[in-house]
Amino acid sequence: MEGGPTSHTAILARSAGITAVVGARGAAALAEGQEVIVDAASSQVIADPGPEQLAEAERRIEQRSAVQAAPVTPGTLADGTPVPLLANLGSPDGAQHAVELGAEGVGLFRTEFLFLSSDRAPSVEDQTAAYTELLKAFPGKKVVVRVLDASADKPLPFLTNDEEENPALGLRGIRALLAKQEILEDQLTALARAEAAAEADVWVMAPMVSTVEEAEQFTELASAHGLKTSGVMVEVPSSALLAEPILQRTGFASIGTNDLTQYAMAADRLLGSVASLQDPWHPAVLRLIREVGAAGQVTSKPVGVCGEAAADPLLAVVLVGLGATTLSMAPAALAEVRYELSQHTADSARAAAAAALGATSAAAAREAAREALATQHAQ
Repeated sequence: MEGGPTSHTAILARSAGITAVVGARGAAALAEGQEVIVDAASSQVIADPGPEQLAEAERRIEQRSAVQAAPVTPGTLADGTPVPLLANLGSPDGAQHAVELGAEGVGLFRTEFLFLSSDRAPSVEDQTAAYTELLKAFPGKKVVVRVLDASADKPLPFLTNDEEENPALGLRGIRALLAKQEILEDQLTALARAEAAAEADVWVMAPMVSTVEEAEQFTELASAHGLKTSGVMVEVPSSALLAEPILQRTGFASIGTNDLTQYAMAADRLLGSVASLQDPWHPAVLRLIREVGAAGQVTSKPVGVCGEAAADPLLAVVLVGLGATTLSMAPAALAEVRYELSQHTADSARAAAAAALGATSAAAAREAAREALATQHAQ
């Protein structure tokens, strides 16, 4: 497959629970019927594996099956520290399945599905109906809704400018919504009406925030429409570095590690040629996440992670060690992340995070975190 580990192809595979490795060099040379091991955890495709490799793969498959079959419980560390595990959803259709898999709410509800199939924005009434359907699946639980995120790979004729030479760095996310504020205001109106018609705890967040002023504008607009909890997505280095003043002015932050990695590493997440740079384990990305986690602690504001990084069980532990208070992921990943968190304490998570931060590459950071957790277990 082309693309990187946070490309839309990879996200769809993870959502469906399909083991996949993207950007695998030499994959085209594999022959029909050739035996391979696809190891997503280590980003490897092993051709013609030997007996020991096959036995290890079978052991891990059995372990994964046991984890998937385990009783659903709230996300907690081994010392009882709660880490709510939430679902990433792209439409109301997957809500019930997420609940069955143990989602404790929704950490990222992408609203683009309502906008992408039309040449004009949906009405307030149509949006209200869709949001209400979702919210009713999570009575009494937190549902974090991201307002429309039109971007380079999701152009909208009524919002985005097709003539931009580099739309990934142009008028996208909250910039586009503030430029055509009536679309944002209709969406906030619909969300407020849906919240009044259901029993979920609605949180609303703005995408691609890069300045303190954008955070202030969005927070004020959300409040004016009666939405009590609003926040921002941290997807670019500027908002990570400005996390403390941003959180002083808004309710929460949710880290979108897919775009944060893309912009920090200057590596297009849709290009397989730079897939090796699209790794949220890179210490440069982890240090930006640490900035946001630290700002959350200073301001006593929640900091979630809703990018694909949260679905990596080992990295999920590190993210908690960096200050994440909730993790949101494709529902298919909930069981394995829940199990991994339950094996480690908060102190262990912080030790693993510190070890990863001290590395100089993504691979070294992953291995350092693994060794740190093994050392903690041995003590």
